Amino acid sequence: MPASTTKKALVRRFQRETLSGYVNPLSYLQPAGVELLSEEGNVSAIPYDEIKTVAFVRDFEPAGSTERLTFLTRPKMAGLWVSFRFRDGEVLEGILPNNLLQIDHHGFVVIPPDPNGNQQRVFVPRQAILGVEVLGVVGSPLRKRKRPPASEDQIRLFEE
Repeated sequence: MPASTTKKALVRRFQRETLSGYVNPLSYLQPAGVELLSEEGNVSAIPYDEIKTVAFVRDFEPAGSTERLTFLTRPKMAGLWVSFRFRDGEVLEGILPNNLLQIDHHGFVVIPPDPNGNQQRVFVPRQAILGVEVLGVVGSPLRKRKRPPASEDQIRLFEE
């Protein structure tokens, strides 16, 4: 039997306060919404249309802390560099896995722009966004870098 594990999460909602609690990463996406265990021990299902993002965090932080929403330069990790435009006009960039089989029908799980920030992963429900734009493909396996040809003056030690 696999061990049960929960992760700390902050659920940002459009018209209400942010909720903090714990989610099981294997089963938090339910048909009715996101299942959240509050810090007080109450389980609730938050409907997808109320949720802006579900951020998997290292620590519960005060509401005044801010996270970077866009990359400062082109990201280095492999995947699809995407930009989400939310219903309220806010923009969030992130990295989606380059394997489209990992995309859930409820929404997208992305790696946020700040690797040293509090957020480790962010779930974005489909109902929260107006559009998704692919800004780039990083680390594409289709294009391999060509090595420059060896110089004629180079000594060939291991060739016969």
